[in-house]
Amino acid sequence: MARYTGPKTKISRIFGEPITGNGKWLTKNSNPPGQHGAQRKRKTLGEYALQLKEKQKAKYTYGLLEKQFRKTFDEASRKKGVTGENLIKLLEARLDNTVFRMGISISRQGARQLVSHKHITVNGDVMNIPSYSCKPGDVISLKNKSAANTSITGNLRGKNPKFSWVDWSESEMKGTFITYPERESVPENIKEQLIVELYSK
Repeated sequence: MARYTGPKTKISRIFGEPITGNGKWLTKNSNPPGQHGAQRKRKTLGEYALQLKEKQKAKYTYGLLEKQFRKTFDEASRKKGVTGENLIKLLEARLDNTVFRMGISISRQGARQLVSHKHITVNGDVMNIPSYSCKPGDVISLKNKSAANTSITGNLRGKNPKFSWVDWSESEMKGTFITYPERESVPENIKEQLIVELYSK
């Protein structure tokens, strides 16, 4: 299963953004990791380094390893339209990310665990594959037994209204993946064009 299990704060410090959590430690130490901290002289990043950093940011944000990310990019490049925007749409359509966007879990890591442990159903069938790509109209819900589990329902935070491409009913414990999101609706600070340029070399 593709997932990052290392220190999350270290990754957030590399990019200077809370991409793997709430980023509360960034206020205490926002320096990039490494010896000498803020005193260390850091080189200006070149074109390739900036492109690679942007790809790494996207990978850590959505919890993919290299092979899965490359496969997603290849799928995005085969679709009609702008490759970079297609990539973001496919990443947002992943089941673990959709569960996160619906507010069923407070983090993508928690959403991945819910899916892997068979707490989530898609169109009535149990789905334990976090990378499953949701289609418009797919109904995502908690299993009846899981919906009665207070350790799960206690983490429900409700859907953020700005995520208009998903719907969630807390009373019914189910939601719908309405459509693929437009790029401007996705809040993640990812420059997808740099990723396209990197893979186009």
